[in-house]
Amino acid sequence: MKKHLFPLFLLVLSMNAQAQQDFFALTGKDTPSIVFSDFRAIDPVNGISGERVFTAETSPKVFSQLRNSSVAEDKTSYNHSQSMTMATLAYDSFNNHLVYMPMFSSNIYVLNPKTKEITLVENTTARVTSCDINSHLTRMATGYDGNIYAINNAGTQFLQISKKNNQYVVNDLGIIKDDSGNGKNSFTTIETGFGGDMIADSDNNFYVFSASGNVYKVVTKELKAKFVGKIAGIPDNYSVNGAAVNSRGKIVIASAKGSPLYEVELESLQAKQLPGEQNLHIYDLASKYFVNDRATAANPIANLDIYPTRVDEQVIHVNGNDKTLKGNLKLTVFDISGKSVMNQNLAVKNGSLDQQVYLKNLVTGAYIVSITDEAGKIVLNKKILVTE
Repeated sequence: MKKHLFPLFLLVLSMNAQAQQDFFALTGKDTPSIVFSDFRAIDPVNGISGERVFTAETSPKVFSQLRNSSVAEDKTSYNHSQSMTMATLAYDSFNNHLVYMPMFSSNIYVLNPKTKEITLVENTTARVTSCDINSHLTRMATGYDGNIYAINNAGTQFLQISKKNNQYVVNDLGIIKDDSGNGKNSFTTIETGFGGDMIADSDNNFYVFSASGNVYKVVTKELKAKFVGKIAGIPDNYSVNGAAVNSRGKIVIASAKGSPLYEVELESLQAKQLPGEQNLHIYDLASKYFVNDRATAANPIANLDIYPTRVDEQVIHVNGNDKTLKGNLKLTVFDISGKSVMNQNLAVKNGSLDQQVYLKNLVTGAYIVSITDEAGKIVLNKKILVTE
């Protein structure tokens, strides 16, 4: 299978500093029930909390996409941006936004962590009722294609949240069913398959980590959940409520019960306790990373970059200013299957590079832009999302 013939998106650039910018936790208060506390940055290597970017006490500015106006929220209901009952979080790295949903609500919220401005996406696609545990949306992650995905407890709704023409659109992709070989480890029953969180891989498939510690691979095109195994190395009473991939391609899991973080190898499902804070109540984790992606070494040319990463005008800029820049560089664009779809030479003059690259005839989707030097050595990989 000639899938990924080149190193992909995970650039390991000073992990500790980077972790505070692209790894987030939805944390709760120290209570028996679900009570939202805050969204905070997390260092997933050292298990240490960082900045609290949004809390239950924050004064948000909420803008309704449907009404095209600011709204005043009813804080006595389940349908508001600081509802107690939150268990889903995803990180939209293209816009640097956090996306989340209250567990008992069909509302979707998109938070700008810097400005505290929130876009409210009202939709009728999500069918959630507070009294039906099967319908509660408890798993959410960003897919490799840049869209946000969420799955309810019973797998009867698989939602895709995408952005088109500056409007968020919600689609129901269908019902996820058990693989025939799952046996007693059913994805669709409360004891073995409910709750937890999900992560994405570089094929835009998903791994669901249920609260019981079971792991399922959800193949998006087939809408089937195949039992992979059970996490080993965690306490018997550990409730897995959050899961996200760190910059090393390892999975970090967290619990709502006030427990430490663990790092999990996907291949073996063996968990190793992380140092740091031991009593965090975490309902969900979110990051910009994916499993089965190819990690590269740190970018050898520090001042070489591509922007924007979310491309809506069919053009990107390649900019570099470094004495190690010399000769001619080659830019190649790959689709997510690893197929080369575009090539262009880049001219360096006196250690400087400032060039526009037009992305000819690229359809909407995720791509990897790879730049190599004259010897064929990769000097930069970066993921971009081409939008309409």
